[in-house]
Amino acid sequence: MADLTMTDVAKSYGSVEVLSDIDLDIKKGELIVFVGPSGCGKSTLLRMIAGLEKITRGDLTIDGVRVNEMPPAQRGIAMVFQSYALYPHMTVRDNMAFALKIAKKSKYEIDAAINKAAKILQLEPYLDRLPKALSGGQRQRVAIGRSIVRDPKVYLFDEPLSNLDAALRVATRIEIAQLKEAMPESTMIYVTHDQVEAMTLATRIVVLAGGGISQVGTPLELYQKPRNEFVAQFIGSPAMNLFPGEVVETGERTRVALAGGGMAWSNYPTGAEDMGLKVNVGVRPEDLTETDGDDHLYAGRVDITEALGEVTLLYFTPEGDADPVIAKLPGIHADLRHKDVRLMAAPEAVHLFADGQSLLYR
Repeated sequence: MADLTMTDVAKSYGSVEVLSDIDLDIKKGELIVFVGPSGCGKSTLLRMIAGLEKITRGDLTIDGVRVNEMPPAQRGIAMVFQSYALYPHMTVRDNMAFALKIAKKSKYEIDAAINKAAKILQLEPYLDRLPKALSGGQRQRVAIGRSIVRDPKVYLFDEPLSNLDAALRVATRIEIAQLKEAMPESTMIYVTHDQVEAMTLATRIVVLAGGGISQVGTPLELYQKPRNEFVAQFIGSPAMNLFPGEVVETGERTRVALAGGGMAWSNYPTGAEDMGLKVNVGVRPEDLTETDGDDHLYAGRVDITEALGEVTLLYFTPEGDADPVIAKLPGIHADLRHKDVRLMAAPEAVHLFADGQSLLYR
């Protein structure tokens, strides 16, 4: 398995630069997940690593060797695509063996590799079946097995679960997590638009936006300490609420007077120079709780409730062009629909952003 480094990597199509200033170190054994909105360059970056897209500028090294001009077949990389891309007339065994036969491996080597991969992926009962006799999840496991038998330096996954239904996605996601547990030395890079996949699978998450990297960190780092408003609202479901306000007290803790009339305390420290600073107060829906006091952060009438069993989502529509406010309360609270509710949040759960950037990282 391998370390992989990108230094000042950029990608342009003609005069249009779609990715720039990509600096990233991936260590052997990590499972790195690329996330971001549609069109942010996740798959393009993955294809540049694979050698399917040319790097316009910068260096890509694998185990210290620059591979920018190296053909895909020589990079020691295996890729699993959105589509299974299995040969329909070949059995599972033959699909998995195909690349090894092309590489002129011996029958003993091929059989050993297939048996090892089949055991890891629990495909042993299906080795003599054709793809049409398999479920979608089983076909995706065969596509992954076809990569495993090659024993690559780096595994690349390009949204491998996007063609599966919701229940199968969950089951296959768990299987991929178990696969990583069974192959702890494997270096994997995984592209998805599904943040649940990212949060549950990743060693570290790379959030892409605006043609570059917005933040890199563990799932909990991105959830608890987002560097900017984009990451704060992209990670977490429902998205973080943002309330405009002004700093009215500074020090070890910061007090913010909110435009809607509420008040918020945050554990973010500020200095005297921050007095009067215009900020956005960020609070995740699950960190909002009901209060009867006057020290509320937000007050409004509940328009819609979604009772999901373990939690209830409350939807508020603020006045003007402000974004809707969502609260996630434990338990069932369908009775709150069309009721006036006051909400508060603990200081440790209140984030502060100025000009889109977190005050925590100044």
